[in-house]
Amino acid sequence: MISRNRRLRLVSWKLVAPIAVLLSWNPAAAQDNSIMEMGSKRELFVDGYLIEGSSGVRLQLHHPMPKEIVMHHDKLWEGNGCNYYSIFRDGDLFRMYYDSWAHEPSSIPVHDVFIGYAESKDGKTWTRPDVGRFEFNGSKKNNIVWASENLDNWGAFKDTNPDCAPEARYKAFYNGNGGLMAAQSADGIHWSPIRDEPVLTDGAFDSHNLAFWDHRKGHYRAYYRDFRDGLRDIKTATSHDFIQWTRGEWLEYPGAPPEQLYTNNIIPYYRAPHIYLGFPARYLDRGWSDAMRALPELEERMARANVRNYTTASGRKVTSERYGTALTDGLFMSSRDGQVFHRWGEAFIRPGLRYTDNWVYGDNYQNWGLIETESDLPGAPDEISIYATEHYWRGAYTNLRRFVLRVDGFVSVNAPAKGGEFTTRLLRFSGDRLEMNFSTSVAGSVRVEIRDAGGEPISGYALEDCPEIFGDHLARVVHWKNGPDVGPLSGKPVRLRFVMKDADLYSIRFR
Repeated sequence: MISRNRRLRLVSWKLVAPIAVLLSWNPAAAQDNSIMEMGSKRELFVDGYLIEGSSGVRLQLHHPMPKEIVMHHDKLWEGNGCNYYSIFRDGDLFRMYYDSWAHEPSSIPVHDVFIGYAESKDGKTWTRPDVGRFEFNGSKKNNIVWASENLDNWGAFKDTNPDCAPEARYKAFYNGNGGLMAAQSADGIHWSPIRDEPVLTDGAFDSHNLAFWDHRKGHYRAYYRDFRDGLRDIKTATSHDFIQWTRGEWLEYPGAPPEQLYTNNIIPYYRAPHIYLGFPARYLDRGWSDAMRALPELEERMARANVRNYTTASGRKVTSERYGTALTDGLFMSSRDGQVFHRWGEAFIRPGLRYTDNWVYGDNYQNWGLIETESDLPGAPDEISIYATEHYWRGAYTNLRRFVLRVDGFVSVNAPAKGGEFTTRLLRFSGDRLEMNFSTSVAGSVRVEIRDAGGEPISGYALEDCPEIFGDHLARVVHWKNGPDVGPLSGKPVRLRFVMKDADLYSIRFR
């Protein structure tokens, strides 16, 4: 639980900092004389937490670029309902787990959910190994790693808890027996239940429910689906043994409107694990209208709206029009404590300008997990790959498409060509170099000034001592006229002032 004072502080900067609009002076930060212990942590500008005052700049949400389809789920044990992907690096290998499903209407036989497994060396080309575990149509030649009654909503991860038993190095949640069941594996292929009863029961769980070991907090953290005031929403709980869990608490999104969140895909950012990033799917039933009928694939949309999905007590089959009129897209959110999130209202992944495969309930579900992959551009640095569903719930198969984003490139402080600036909160760092992840145009620039606790420029680190910095770098070291050394200021309370034009600043770090 967060203390009341801590929660008020989080809420105060969240209300100031939904900065899809111009940044302004932050009175909550200005009145707080406490010193932010930055140390040598990398800080991303995914929210207004670092920013005390500004003029002419804004926080800019960036959007991943679509690349190739990496999975075409055309196997008979897969189908048009494959979703809920968990993807993570495991040594030299990338692992992928997903719900493998076909459901009505479908051009292949409908079947229950299995859990499929795939692997890759580069995050781009994926293979489905024949693991020989479960039979389908009389053969075990398939990539099914788990099958059980009432199976759904699988979320797997590799446990980095140093005290984890070898037979439980891989763990997973799945929805069954009236709650979240827990599974374990020594090799990621051969799975078994941890216990016969659910480990969590205070939720609806009809979504991608997940967990991970939070090494900063020293416990497991779970995120899962429930309904709040009739809306799909997200709860979080913690555990020290993956069996006994605290009662779930609702996430909070100060300043954000009520919206239905179908998935959550929350994870500590691997380059700054004190920051939690979330990639939920937004669910919205917009009903029938001329605009709805003008969306792609009207015939398939109407077929879904006529699916008989439940039976009344009198035996009457009832359809659900939302299967044809509900839409989903991908969102982005971030948190400093894992419970209070700054959620962007703008889509992170839009359905896009395409005539098929993108405007359906179930499209644009993002995966859990962030991995670095080699850029397709010669000489460019590695980038982050994110994956999202498309061609969901029509025909015989689902696709999974890869998207790419600059490392740390989720949100930036953006300055236009006419320029702008911002000042950080009072902070204390450790290290002797300041590095920036930034991008400018050929006419743009970034300059950095370091100020003392009273707000005065420090000799040798004033703005006039910092030549214009331009280019596009993931880790550019800032130089002043006397060089890059900031060691004499390490451990002292300071503020940073950034003066920018036609530039984006994604993250900073002292090292």
